Amino acid sequence: MTTQEQKLAELHKKLAEKLLDRVNDPKVKASDLNVARQFLKDNNIDALPVKDSMLAKLAENLPFSEENLKAVAEDVKH
Repeated sequence: MTTQEQKLAELHKKLAEKLLDRVNDPKVKASDLNVARQFLKDNNIDALPVKDSMLAKLAENLPFSEENLKAVAEDVKH
């Protein structure tokens, strides 16, 4: 690994650590959560709502149904 690649890897690691600190803060701001969400998206990190997981519980409480989401996803594809 080149020096520049090492520096970029260190920057990436430090950013991830800082974002994790912010997300774990009880007083986290919506803007911090959005930055963390974008960081995950930019790094191709995603998740599926596995039964009884926190993500599944969140999805269950959204104000729209799974069928609505599927319909919107199909519209976006076309």
